[in-house]
Amino acid sequence: MSSRLITIQIIEEVLEKKIPLKSAINNNKLFLKIKKDRGLIKEILYGTFRWYIQLEYIQNQLIDKPIKKKDSLLKYLIIIGLYQLKFMRIPNHAVVSETVSTCEEMQMTWAKGLVNAVLRSYIRESKNLDCLSKKNKIVEFSHPKWLIDMIEHDWPDDWEKIIAANNVHPPMYLRVNQNKNNRSEYLIKLKKAGIAADIAKYCNNGILLENPVNIEKLPGFDSGEVSIQDLSAQLAVELLDLKSNQNILDACAAPGGKSAHILESECTLKNFIAVEKEKKRAEKLYSTFKRLQLQGIIKVNNVLHTSKWWDGEKFDRILLDAPCSATGVIRRNPDIKLLKTSSEISKINKLQMEIIEVLWGLLKNNGLLLYVTCSILKNENCNLIKKFLEKHPECRIKPIISKWGLETNYGRQILPGQDNMDGFFYACLEKMEK
Repeated sequence: MSSRLITIQIIEEVLEKKIPLKSAINNNKLFLKIKKDRGLIKEILYGTFRWYIQLEYIQNQLIDKPIKKKDSLLKYLIIIGLYQLKFMRIPNHAVVSETVSTCEEMQMTWAKGLVNAVLRSYIRESKNLDCLSKKNKIVEFSHPKWLIDMIEHDWPDDWEKIIAANNVHPPMYLRVNQNKNNRSEYLIKLKKAGIAADIAKYCNNGILLENPVNIEKLPGFDSGEVSIQDLSAQLAVELLDLKSNQNILDACAAPGGKSAHILESECTLKNFIAVEKEKKRAEKLYSTFKRLQLQGIIKVNNVLHTSKWWDGEKFDRILLDAPCSATGVIRRNPDIKLLKTSSEISKINKLQMEIIEVLWGLLKNNGLLLYVTCSILKNENCNLIKKFLEKHPECRIKPIISKWGLETNYGRQILPGQDNMDGFFYACLEKMEK
């Protein structure tokens, strides 16, 4: 099966079965079997979802009648053809030829003329179509209206920068396992492997690669010398202020990057528990711990159902990486723009408050709860913390003194693209004695 047919089948899985893009890729047996074109498939997939709204608009300008729903694969085929013509360096004639030939593989030979005509029309009319796209901000920025409205409402001075950052290729950051190497030693290993890299700001173990690489090329990845983790996510451990003999909870732990960072940073904890609701996501936790040779207790349970996983001993530190809209990591998950809805955000907000309320009861006096989201929406972040403080006079905000992100009254907010980081929110909540 050709790479382009695999690509449009994955798009169909995402848009019609509402399966997240990463899952659709990782569960596609045909994708996993091939090696040669994996990079091309992923580039087309992520780029197409990044610019889907704009590409669909362009397609509609070039077709007289909408493509029937039963022929959705044909629609996606034309859209990935348009993506390649507009955003990739593949020669135009090769894009047209490969896209048209895929019709035969799809047993849609009748559509070859249509595909050829649409793509060639775009080549001729691209300048006019690109000008048309800029007249509508939904099309120009390739974001749904509800999302643009939310971002513009919360960040009236920064919304255009945020949306622009959502549409770029994300950088690749590494976290060096300090139990196996220090950062300087690992940078030397990268240099020997021909991988250009530099130290990352704000974190002692962070590295920024000049260009993303496949994990197989990273020295010592399989033996646990290094992990892939965005710089924003690496900030959590320092804020937790870990000390020996503490009892630690990571409340919504998968895929395990922050859990692993905790265990790498403080080896003399009294106890470490990672809780994850979904069995499939918990498997990632197990595999992360195994690769990094880390010891910790993993509980596959809903964190809200404390009677099923908690032994009654309160925690010194709780990390709550709360379920959220993920609006701060759209550049890594561009399908969010097409899969999420404004009504879902309201439901998530309610769940966030439920979780923080339950976990607050598990925290010792003088303990610290670190509330984290990869969201930029204020209702999930500072507004939620404000409401929580109003209910809990024993809760005190511990100021985060740092140069990263933006200071708010209730924590620090990183916006997408600031210092080349993902969008994250952090709030340190201390529990005072009543």
